[in-house]
Amino acid sequence: MKGIAGKTVIVSGGATSIGAAVVRAFHADGANTVIADIAADQGKVLAVELGKTSIFSPTDVTRDDDIAATVAAAVAAFGGIDFLVNGAVTYADKGLASSRAEWLSSLNVNLVSGALFVRAVVPEMKRRGGGAVVNLSSVAGKFGQAGRALYPAAKAAIFQLTKSEAMELAADHIRVNAVSPGWTWSTSIEKATKGDRAKADRVGADYHPLGRVADPDEVARAVVYLCSDDASFITGADLPVDGGYAMTGPDGGKPAMGRLAE
Repeated sequence: MKGIAGKTVIVSGGATSIGAAVVRAFHADGANTVIADIAADQGKVLAVELGKTSIFSPTDVTRDDDIAATVAAAVAAFGGIDFLVNGAVTYADKGLASSRAEWLSSLNVNLVSGALFVRAVVPEMKRRGGGAVVNLSSVAGKFGQAGRALYPAAKAAIFQLTKSEAMELAADHIRVNAVSPGWTWSTSIEKATKGDRAKADRVGADYHPLGRVADPDEVARAVVYLCSDDASFITGADLPVDGGYAMTGPDGGKPAMGRLAE
């Protein structure tokens, strides 16, 4: 895609799953990649795989010092920062039974840390004359779901945060958008299905009109697109990569009114 080659991206949560797919997608388009994650083993392996245009920076996104160190490492290695992808996530969620500490921990990882990462990279993006941020949200932030509260609440808040960041940073030529995946073949679904992709697609077909779950690289390409010059007039938007999940509504896209005549 246009405007990616030679640029530098930081991807939080970039060592595994969707985050690793995002890193690989940027690398494939010629970007320098900074893998920011607590998963050191996987992050180091990925950086070695991608070669001299990729580095791993150990990053606990709940620690401001770690964020600052990653920003400094990116500048030292590649001269600046053009893009940020906030993908670090925790799925821990006991719904309404969650304690205050569990609420604060979830929101810290899923919401607050992304905002603070943006704050940290903005000065570097300004020095480059602009940049782009993509916040990973989720279709889970668009609907109610019994038994879960922390993760969906954080993902819903990301929509609003994205718009606020986009408004505040537009004058600095920094675009901010969100990507909302539906079910995606990733660590959580692999664990839930014990590695059975066919089962994931079969169950996912009930919720996704396209009849399957997403591949991680399908989400990744949407992220790269929003950072590219091809999306140069897009900011404050949410791009769903959900196989139609969000359009189906509470009746699952089926003619529910017809049941009244049965």
